[in-house]
Amino acid sequence: MVYALDTNIIIRYLRDDSNVRQNFNAKVLEGHDLIIPKIVDYEMRRGFLVMFAPKKETAYKILTERCEVVEMSSYSWGRAEQTYASLYHKGFTIGELDILIAATCLENNFTLVTNNTKHFQNIEGLLMVDWS
Repeated sequence: MVYALDTNIIIRYLRDDSNVRQNFNAKVLEGHDLIIPKIVDYEMRRGFLVMFAPKKETAYKILTERCEVVEMSSYSWGRAEQTYASLYHKGFTIGELDILIAATCLENNFTLVTNNTKHFQNIEGLLMVDWS
């Protein structure tokens, strides 16, 4: 199984959240792949620039050596457009970046690791787990 880390899970990882770290390490030991969607990478890096957090930035760089950063394909962009329209017509709205993260997961059959399951609950077919 491939797990895609959401921004909030990475932040908890960097804050030494024991549940997140335990789940992270267990999945690695079990041989699962852990990835970071490029949109999440963007959110993390812009945060470091704004907050000037060199220790956390260094820890994040080490994390990215263990987790591949995955780009969005043209198919993912199309999937994001469809997801947005579907949610809109059902009366649901979520953040644009969350839609892009979800589209990456849907295209690649990744399980999204997030503690904001409420943000993503209306996206059909999205697999999620909360490690917090």
